[in-house]
Amino acid sequence: MSKLADKLVEAGYADHILTERQIASILKGSESRRYGLVNRALKDESLTRLKRGIYALGPRYRLTSLHPFAIAQAILPGSYISMETALSYHGWIPEAVYETISITPGRKTLNYKNDKFGQFTFIPLAHNKYQFLQSISRQKAGAQTVLVAEPLRALMDLVAYRKKNWSNINWTEQGLRIELTNLTQLQAKDFKSIDQVYKNKRVLFFQQELKNEILRMIETT
Repeated sequence: MSKLADKLVEAGYADHILTERQIASILKGSESRRYGLVNRALKDESLTRLKRGIYALGPRYRLTSLHPFAIAQAILPGSYISMETALSYHGWIPEAVYETISITPGRKTLNYKNDKFGQFTFIPLAHNKYQFLQSISRQKAGAQTVLVAEPLRALMDLVAYRKKNWSNINWTEQGLRIELTNLTQLQAKDFKSIDQVYKNKRVLFFQQELKNEILRMIETT
C-alpha cells in the first residue's frame, strides 16, 4: 500500500472523494512532500484523479465502487442529477444512459470526460429564485448521498432544455418511451410542488397541459 493510500484509509477516507485541500489537511507536511506523494500514488494507481484537484482512492483500496452521481457532484458541488439520467435512475425510461447529466445553478454549460468514468455534463436552466431545489431528493450513491431530481422535475427540466412545445402526450410516450403507468402515478401535489420553478411561459404551459391530460386519464380509469 502506498504511503498516501495508507494515510487516507487510516483517516477513514477510503470511500470518499477528496479535494487537494482535504488531502493536504490529512497529510500535513510541506507542499513538495504532498506533491510527491500524490504523484507516486497516481503512478501506482492507488489514487485516481477524477478532475484536476479532485481525487479518489483506487478500486483495490475502496470498500465500495465509485458511483458516477457522486463523481458528478464532487466535480460541481451544488448541482443535481436530472433529465435522462434521473429518468433512467427512477426506471421511467428503458434505455441505459451512459452520460451523467446534471443541472447547475451556474450560467455556463460544462463538460468533463474521464476515461475511466465517462462523460459528465452540467447544464444551466432558467429557474425562479429560491426554487432550484424543488422536487430534488437525497439518494444514496455508493457510500455517498447525492441530489437527484424526482421524475416529474427531471422530465420538466428536459422539456425546458429541449424547448419542447406542448401538442399532446405522445412525445413523452413515443419520444421518451415513458410508460403511461409511470405518468399516471403522478398526483396534483407533484405538479404543485414545481409550480413556481420555471420562468419560461412555454414550459409552464407544457406543465399545465401535461397535468390536465394525466388527471383526465386518471379520472377515466
